[in-house]
Amino acid sequence: MKVLFAASEAMPFIKSGGLGDVAGALPKALQKLGVDVRVIIPFYSDIPEPFRQEAKLLIAITVPVAWRNQYCGIFQTTQDGITYYLIDNEFYFKRKGTYGQFDDGERFAFFSRACLEALQYIDFVPDVIHCNDWHTGLIPVFLKVFYKNNPLYSHIQTVYTIHNIEYQGVYGRDTLLDVFGIGKADASLLEYKDSINIMKGAIQTADRVTTVSKTYAQEIKDPYFANGLEHILLANAYKLTGIVNGIDTEVYDPLTDKALFEPFDAANLKGKAKNKKSLQHLFRLPERVKVPVIAMITRLTGHKGIDLVATVIEEILSQNVQLIILGKGDWQYETLFSDLEKQYPTKLKAAITFSSDLASKIYAGADMFLMPSKSEPCGLAQMIALRYGTVPIVRETGGLKDTIIPYNPETKEGNGFTFVTYNAYDMLDAINRALALYTDKENWSSIVQNAFEYNSSWQRSAEEYLKIYTECQK
Repeated sequence: MKVLFAASEAMPFIKSGGLGDVAGALPKALQKLGVDVRVIIPFYSDIPEPFRQEAKLLIAITVPVAWRNQYCGIFQTTQDGITYYLIDNEFYFKRKGTYGQFDDGERFAFFSRACLEALQYIDFVPDVIHCNDWHTGLIPVFLKVFYKNNPLYSHIQTVYTIHNIEYQGVYGRDTLLDVFGIGKADASLLEYKDSINIMKGAIQTADRVTTVSKTYAQEIKDPYFANGLEHILLANAYKLTGIVNGIDTEVYDPLTDKALFEPFDAANLKGKAKNKKSLQHLFRLPERVKVPVIAMITRLTGHKGIDLVATVIEEILSQNVQLIILGKGDWQYETLFSDLEKQYPTKLKAAITFSSDLASKIYAGADMFLMPSKSEPCGLAQMIALRYGTVPIVRETGGLKDTIIPYNPETKEGNGFTFVTYNAYDMLDAINRALALYTDKENWSSIVQNAFEYNSSWQRSAEEYLKIYTECQK
């Protein structure tokens, strides 16, 4: 089985969100299953220089972008045994950052077309092209429109993964011919609600569609979550599957994570206790063993449930608890937590920044991890918390519902605490249940062990993807 994994970002080269983690870890897991998997991404100028130096130019070609013919350099490099192709064009990719440019539609139309054109030159013709989010959503569309009569491409199937349905690649109708080069005969593939919608086109033309958790696969058929695509998803529900993401367990390993104050695992909880004490010292909090530390590592936005936290923050801090928040976001929340830190210096610390080093220290040293998202396609933070023996408190949505099982003190089953409705006091109830259990040493020890035992590796997810790839070929 040969698979080309097409994405707009991939670790270790470049990352702006969860897709970068997925594109870095899933191919490695697939390779362990015997899949010949290769990854193709844009050759951004923000890719660190050591990676740029290692990449070798295979060939320079010309790629059609509607009426334009654009230069395309195809570079190749290897990381962790995986072959990566880097698509170069300085006009499109020699810029600061990955997304948010005025011409993103044209930039990723070029990249999508280049992914297909490159197959004529790289000595690798895949059985499946695995596309991700709207940035590569034009690949299945272009394959159907421009390459359907080319024998080289006749056997290629496409799998399209929706990582976040909020970002669909919506553009004006003028882009259809002028940017994408698609005429009236095929216009219906991309037209939707008086606009051009790339994600809609990908859903319609891909052979299989996946998303990043089983619950999210059901949620996005509902208008509340679908951002206008519910009718398209319902019509294509027969090819939609939810597969929970994993995390890179080699990167997130409390035994080898160099950012930690001391390594530990499930058999060495004294090490976790030392990380907690050091974390309290680092944040200038009272070093009290019996006081539970609740952590949040998140964007400070309403969508991440920060509005719920703001509503009941006084009630949370009135209890025997310490709260550590790491993240940046909306100015009103940054200001709120910075002000509260002065008011509650022994209970609240807010680091209005982002640091992967600091994040690891917090995951390792905290007792509980609060993640009250309004929606969460999969979520990685709750699985990282589990990996470090930190008990999640989450809302039951998307991947949070699929990965966090409510703890039952009678059966001692479950790995966290959950609440259902998007309501600040329901969240507060879940926090209070966690704080109450913390005082029960036997049950708290049990839930921490359950957290450690959760299988967050990519192996299971990779096996499900391989099954889908195989079904595509039948």
